[in-house]
Order: sequence, then structure tokens, then C-alpha cells
Amino acid sequence: MSSHAPPDVSALLRDGEPFAGEVTAEFLEYAGVLPVRFEGSAWVATWRDAPDPQVLDDIRLMAGGDVGLVRAEESDVRDAIQRLYSADGLTTEGVIAGLQEEVLTSAVSEGAALDDLVSLANEAPVVKLVNLILLEALEARASDVHLEGHDGGLRVRNRIDGVLQDGASPPRHLGAAVVSRLKIMADLDIAERRVPQDGRIRLELRNRRVDVRVSTLPTLHGESVVLRLLDKDRARIDLGELGMAADTRQAFEQVVSKPHGIVLATGPTGSGKTTTLYAAVEFVRTGREKIITVEDPVEYELDGVPQVPVREKVGLTFASALRAMLRQDPDVMLVGEIRDRETADIATHAALTGHLVLSTLHTNDAPTALTRLIDLGVEPYLVASTVEAVLAQRLVRRICPACAREDRPTDDQVRLLGAGRGDLVGARRGSGCEGCRDTGYVGRIGIYELLVMDEAMRAAVHDGESSGRLTAMARERGMRLLREDGLRLVREGVTTVEEVLRVANA
Repeated sequence: MSSHAPPDVSALLRDGEPFAGEVTAEFLEYAGVLPVRFEGSAWVATWRDAPDPQVLDDIRLMAGGDVGLVRAEESDVRDAIQRLYSADGLTTEGVIAGLQEEVLTSAVSEGAALDDLVSLANEAPVVKLVNLILLEALEARASDVHLEGHDGGLRVRNRIDGVLQDGASPPRHLGAAVVSRLKIMADLDIAERRVPQDGRIRLELRNRRVDVRVSTLPTLHGESVVLRLLDKDRARIDLGELGMAADTRQAFEQVVSKPHGIVLATGPTGSGKTTTLYAAVEFVRTGREKIITVEDPVEYELDGVPQVPVREKVGLTFASALRAMLRQDPDVMLVGEIRDRETADIATHAALTGHLVLSTLHTNDAPTALTRLIDLGVEPYLVASTVEAVLAQRLVRRICPACAREDRPTDDQVRLLGAGRGDLVGARRGSGCEGCRDTGYVGRIGIYELLVMDEAMRAAVHDGESSGRLTAMARERGMRLLREDGLRLVREGVTTVEEVLRVANA
């Protein structure tokens, strides 16, 4: 074995170079080893306690000398094996670089004949390019991939931790073929480029099951395509992992444990509302109750829970599904969104008749959700008597732990946050590194504003008080605003002042 000091394992897996020679990813995964050259030495990363000695001897012959042995997580080693030794272990940039100078005889433009476009979309380079775009987005933890047509070709951007970052864009002559390939995969009409279309792709990438929601939109320069990536193998999130303050979590757990009533999660698209409701369902389920969901679409599968996808084209709306669910003897109902009067009416009557209803609304803060239900046509007395709590939330990016350093917010930031300089003693920021793609952030966490109803709040709703008055009353009862909850995370060094102001500066 090598006498060199063991290297940083994450750096070795990230920057190691493959050995030359006839070795396959399948064999290395079977043997549980990853041979690489790193910083002038030969190393073998493994998750096994005792790799096969014969395999190690073979690797020594390939290396032409001693090799060092290092332990690493199984998932990390498997990912590196696929990236370095798989026949498909290519990068999007590498494929694109190889295509830039290549003249494909079937290369066509946006206005090409349909047969030519289908033919090109099914050619190996285009298929490989589309697969790599999806795979690299998934490995970068992207929630969405945006492919936007413009005068210079097709631009690719990945939404990572809520912020768009540029990805590798296809050569201009392949833009139409890439869009067509995605439409073929989603079973959309490849010939129809004048109207929006929606579809779905079910994939298995590197042993991970992924659902891709596809949306196309005609634009001035071709079609814009947005892909929503739903990793079916992603672990369920527990309420304790959402980032709630201890008192907020305790109060929220109490309201979702009630036998009936409505609990609402509010916020803009992409603020984590559905994740919170899923975590609430996991918290309350014991196996002794009937839980049903209706969603548009079903984002993640809950074992043992019947989940109904909305299909408006055939008349299965939130309202019709909710009405049918009431005949299924449920105890808990998760409604993806209350978006019209009929759904709101059925939800409130379900709560009145002994069901717990979990749902979402698109409002900026918690108190506004109460007046929003009234605006939808629900009688104030029904809102007052059925709603148990409203949780408003946003997602802020976490500071990258690898490059975090102390920060001193500006006077303007302190003022906008409504804090004193002494409140920000623990403030930090990420300086940017390879691990966080030079953004200073890795992952996201929630900030929350929880309004819990009591008799005085119910009376105020019944009497038609404004959302401003309801906010004042809730604050008197201890409700923290989103911005104030964000300040808690700034003090703890979890996120930055800029992030809190970006999502909660209202």
C-alpha cells in the first residue's frame, strides 16, 4: 500500500482521474472499489471493510506500483464510479464541445420538416445530450430546468436552491432537436408549436427514479421548456428537519394533532408548502386513521396513503375529488390547493363534520389567508369556526459550511431587517467555493409565521376585521413575522441578511 498520507476523501472523489485500461463501471461496483490517480499518487476508494485482495493486486498492476486505500460512503463511491468509468460517464460540456464542430447532415432549423426533426431528435448525440442535461441537473440538486429559446439558440438554466444558474447550452443547430426530444419523451405533439403543452416523463437515472413535469410555451424564438424534477427516491422530511423554532414546531404539532378543523400553509410557489404538509401527514399518521390526498400533481408518493391526481380534462377537479373523498370515510384530508369557492366551501364543511383538512393558499402572510377565504365566498362564521391555524413560510438558502466566515451587515440591512446591531453578532456569509459552485450557499431551510386561532381571533374574523387588525392581534399573542423568524437564523449563522430580505422584505 502507498505510504502517502490519506488525502481528503471528498477532494479525491471529486478531482481524481480514472486509470487507463479495460475496466468497467459494472465490475468496479461489484468489487466495491474506485481506483483513481490523485495528486500524483494512486488510490483506491472503497466502502467495504475488506476489498478482494485479488482485485487490489490487479489495480496495483494497472497503477504500476503501490496504491493507497481510503474509506468513503457507498453512495459517493458509486456516483464517482459512474462518472469516471461508465460508458456514459461524460459531461454535458464534453458532449457539446464534441458537437460544436461536427456537421450533422440531418441538422435542421426551427422550421424544418417534421420527419427531419423527429429523425434528428432520435439520433444518439441528441439523446445523450438530453440525458446528460437531466442527469447533471439532478446531481446539482436542481428543482427545475429552464430551456429558453432566444436569437442565439437554446439557453439552459438550472434552478438550484431557488435561484437560476446557467448550465451548458446545446449548440445552436441542435436547439430544435433537443426540444423535440423532450416532447417525444413526454408524449407531446411534436408538430404543435403554436400552443402551450404539458406532459410528464418518468425516468430512472443512475438508479434514481425521477418524475419530470414538462411545460412548453411558444415564444418569439422557438419554444420555452421548463422541466420540474421530482426525485421519487428523495427521503421524506420530518417536521423536525424543516427549521422551525422550537415553540413554532410545538404549536404546529398541537394544531395538526386535532381531530378536526383546517390547517393552512401559505406562501408563493416554491416556498415548500407541500413539503410541510407531507411532513404534517407523516407526523399525525399512526396507521389507525384513514388519510387521503388530492393533488395537482402528486409530487411524492406516501406509502399506505391513497393519493388522487387532479385531471381537469376529464372533470376530476379539486372540488369533485374532495366531494368524492368525503364518501371514503377519511379522518385526514390533504388538499393540494384551495383555489376556488367550491373547493373552499367543501373543505370548510368537511372540517365542520369532523375531518382534519390540510391545504395551501397563495397569500403573502398568515393573517391574509383568513380574509382570502372570505374573499373566495366562504362565510366569515365558517372561517372563524373551522380554521385552526395558518402557517406562512418561505425558503432561504443555507450558508455553505465549507466557506463560511464572519459577516458585518450594512447599516441599511440592519434597518430593513428591523434589528439592532447587537442582534446580528453571529452573522456569517459564504465566500464561495467549489462545493457551493461559488454561490456561498448549499441547501435551503424554512422561515415561518404561525397564526394559531383562539376565541378572540375567531370573534375578530367573524366580525370582519381587516388583515392588518388580525396581524396586530396575532403579534400580541406571540406570532413572529417571517422577517423576525429569519433574524433568528441570521443570529444562528444559518443564513444571511440578504437571503432574509430577499424573501421576506415586506
